[in-house]
Amino acid sequence: MKIATAAYPLDQFNAWSDYATKLEAWVSEAAGQGADLLLFPEYGAMELATLDGPEVAADLPASLRAISDKMSQVDALHADLAAKYGVHICAASAPVYDEAIGPAPVNRARLFAPGGDMGVQDKQIMTRWERAPMGAVAGGPLTLFDTALGKIGILICYDAEFPLLAHALKEADILLVPSCTEALEGYWRVRIGAMARALEAQCVTVMASTVGDATWNEVADLNTGMGGIFGPPDAGFPPTGVLAEGTLNTPGWTFAEVDLQAIAKVRADGNVLNATHWDEQLARVTDVTQRRLR
Repeated sequence: MKIATAAYPLDQFNAWSDYATKLEAWVSEAAGQGADLLLFPEYGAMELATLDGPEVAADLPASLRAISDKMSQVDALHADLAAKYGVHICAASAPVYDEAIGPAPVNRARLFAPGGDMGVQDKQIMTRWERAPMGAVAGGPLTLFDTALGKIGILICYDAEFPLLAHALKEADILLVPSCTEALEGYWRVRIGAMARALEAQCVTVMASTVGDATWNEVADLNTGMGGIFGPPDAGFPPTGVLAEGTLNTPGWTFAEVDLQAIAKVRADGNVLNATHWDEQLARVTDVTQRRLR
């Protein structure tokens, strides 16, 4: 399959048609390059707050509510585009108020299949800023999506820095990592996490980023990043583990061809067998001895 991952700038819109036109242009471009799976970044949906005017976009609580209220319309658009272009789309994550979870917002990504199905994945571990002042909370549990493209998991940004979350999705062929990072060190924290998860699980990880300034919104005001697609540095993959990477802070798609057979082969007969040997470490960490050296 061919994967496309976005370095995505946030824009300001005067009308819904402006947003719909932008989104279709992005999807059309990736599909036109032969992409089967498209990944948009974390909090890329924050640009939707501008549809309610600059005052709402600049007000943190108001912007979260404004975006959440639009999600049914946003999801319908993504579903239509997935069907029209015959692609799977992981939409940009958004703050969502879900009565089943509680009064606080969750950070939710949605995966659309061309046949019309949609699945959701909420962020599991909040960053310091998401905890306060944003007030976001962990949402529903991790989900492994069984698709025509293979088994797909989603770890939203900070979640990719926690190996046990990825290990819970150990059957995934592809882990999607939509991210939104303000500074270069934040980008590299998530990228290092994504590459480490590819190493441990012997799978492919895909990282998308927001890029550019959106100073009219507090959630995604400054953005640093680029797209990247990573695998285990082992047989059948590049020795660096980097299948493809974009150009820092440059909007656009980054593409890579991914072979599910290569993933299965490296898991079964790689130079190392990290995925197979994962459980061996558990017996080695139950009893740590201490010794003083003088």
